[in-house]
This record gives sequence, structure tokens and C-alpha cells, in this order.
Amino acid sequence: MKKDFFTYQAQTTPHPLAMEISHAEGSYIFSAENKKYLDFVAGVSACSLGHKHPRVVNAIKEQLDKYLHVMVYGEYIQKPAVELTKLLASLLPDPLEKTYLTNSGTEAIEGSLKLARRVTGRSQIIAAKLAYHGNTMGSMSVMGFEERKQAFRPLIPDISFITFNKKLDLQHITNKTAGVILETIQGGAGFIEPINGYLKEVKKRCDEVGALLILDEIQPGFGRTGKLFGFQNYDIVPDIVVMGKGMGGGLPIGAFTASTEMMDQLQDNPKLGHITTFGGNPVIAAAALATLQEITESDLMAATLKKEKLFRSLLIHPLIKEIRGTGLMLAIITTSADITNEIVLRCQDKGLILFWLLFEPKAVRITPPLTISEEEIHIGCQTILEVLNGILDFKSSNNDNI
Repeated sequence: MKKDFFTYQAQTTPHPLAMEISHAEGSYIFSAENKKYLDFVAGVSACSLGHKHPRVVNAIKEQLDKYLHVMVYGEYIQKPAVELTKLLASLLPDPLEKTYLTNSGTEAIEGSLKLARRVTGRSQIIAAKLAYHGNTMGSMSVMGFEERKQAFRPLIPDISFITFNKKLDLQHITNKTAGVILETIQGGAGFIEPINGYLKEVKKRCDEVGALLILDEIQPGFGRTGKLFGFQNYDIVPDIVVMGKGMGGGLPIGAFTASTEMMDQLQDNPKLGHITTFGGNPVIAAAALATLQEITESDLMAATLKKEKLFRSLLIHPLIKEIRGTGLMLAIITTSADITNEIVLRCQDKGLILFWLLFEPKAVRITPPLTISEEEIHIGCQTILEVLNGILDFKSSNNDNI
């Protein structure tokens, strides 16, 4: 299987982790050798309810017995998609009321950029330096990291960049700006949170010049920060909210939501302003509906803040400079990129799954399922500390700088 993996399946890096999976359940993933791994990553924030959650699995099975794909998005009335979008509307603040379902977060970003240009009649999009919004051409165009983009230029035109949390840069938002797209919490940059009312100032400036504020909630969305969406922690309502990852309970889905007035402009002039074949797929929509119901009907969101405190109380070590983020969207910042690499790789050897962030080489991702238990947090953190102590002892014995 490993040989076939490298021979036939396209890779994203020269050195993938290449662990062969047998099965997964709850907070654990099992290898083909039946080794048990505690999952502190949750499919990069995608498996909000852990692996094979009964409510999600049952919803999938029930829908499988009815029908799968029947028609391109938006033509037939399919109950799972209607119920999902209706529930989202009831949970989001006004005027966020109409949702377009897509196959992934990056596709939802593409739709949101098109919508901003369609509604305003303008072309300029402003994004943030060190932003990550996906890897399709439009999403890559608003990525704030040139090293990842230069091989694929030219990208879409009329994109400008500002520095996240730098209010002085807001003067670059003008009456030529169609939309400003920001991650509510910058993910790839190292889980950087907005400070000092930054998002409110961005929204105020957008309103002054008639631009739209697009907030990317693909990572913080669906309860990971203690609220259903991260922006709800900052007393702000965007014009367009984009979601994905944790929305589907482990199945591929994305969405963008705006006011009815704005979203309806994708229907005409031209017709089919945005279209997808498999967006709103009934099986995936059923899984997403079950996921959203479980998150909002349980105490999982409130528990994320309690679990955050537990992580912070346990992960104290000389090689940890700080812990960024909120809720169960956390990043350990170590003293060097080499130490971060050692932590991720050694922890996997010891049965704990951690991962990296895109643009911050000293960051260790901790985004476990919202369903993770306090006992599992203790187990995983003990493994991290054991690995850190091993690294520290090695460095001390070799007189290496930390």
C-alpha cells in the first residue's frame, strides 16, 4: 500500500507522514499495524465531533437509503440542504440569512470574492499579509505569502494587502474596494487573534466607503472558539461569512452566507452567477446538519473554553514561548522551527498526532475534536512534555542553545 501511495497518488510535499490508516473512532486514529494514536489535530480542524460520531454516521446512513446526487445545485428541493441552510440562518445574526453550499472552503472563498465584485460593481479586493484562504486561483490570489504563489502567477488582478491588526493600513480601503477579506483569526500565520477592536474598525471603514467585509471562518467556525463562529467573540457582523472544515463532521463541505438581497444577485445578470454540481450534496448536507445540531444542542462550545484553560495549565515548559489562539484552536510556539519539527515527529512515534501551521515554522497545531475528554487532554499533554523534556535533556548534554 505504501508503495502504491507514492506511485499513484499525487503528493503535496516531498515527505508526507505516510501513516496507513485502518480505522478511526472518537479521539483516536488506528494505523494498519493497529497502533492507537490520540488525535490532537482532528483532520486539521475538520472533524469537530471526532471520528465516526454516531449522530453523524446515522444521518449519513439514513440519507444513503433515500437518494444521493440527483441534480446540480439549486434546481431541486433537497431536504437536507434546505434544513441545513434554515438552521444556519436561525443561528447567524441579521442580515446573514441566505447560504450557498459548496464542496470546500476554498470554493466558498471563490464564491464570496465573486459576490463582493458582483454586489459593489468594483474590482479591488484587499486581503491580509500572511493570510491563507485556500489554494484555488482566486483563493491563492488573496493568500498573503508570496513564496507559495510565485510559481503560479499571474493570478487574479487588483489584489492589495494590509497588515492584520494594523489600523493605520485601513486607509487603503477606499471607494474602489469591492471587499476586504480577512480570517477572523489568522490560521497559517500562527493563530493570530484580532486585538484592540481591530475587526470593528475594519467594518466601520468598509461601511464608510461601501466595501464589503468578508470573514473567513473556515478554521474557527463551528464552535472551536467557544462561539459558533469566531466573529461572535468580537462584537462584529461581517457582510459575508465563509465556512468549511468543521462544518461537515468529516465530510467535504463549505459555504458562504450573506443577506438575501446580496445573495440573490448571483441568480441573474448573468444567470448561473455561481454554480456547482455537487455543492449541497444530500449525504454531506445531512452530515453537516447533524454536526451543527449536535454542537448547538450540547455543551461542547462552552466546554472548549474550559478545555483551553486545561491545555494552558498543563503545557508549561522552557521550550514553549507562548500558546496562541482561543478555545480549541491553539498553537504552541516553541523556541525554534527545529524543536517544532521534533515535537510533531516524536509525538507521532509516541502515539500522539500533532501538526504544523503553514507560515509560522515555530508553531505546533493543537486543534483536537470538540468532543475530546479532559482525561485525553492530560494524556496528550503528558506526551508533549515527555518529548520536550527529552529534547531539553539532549540539548543540555550537548551544550546546544535552546
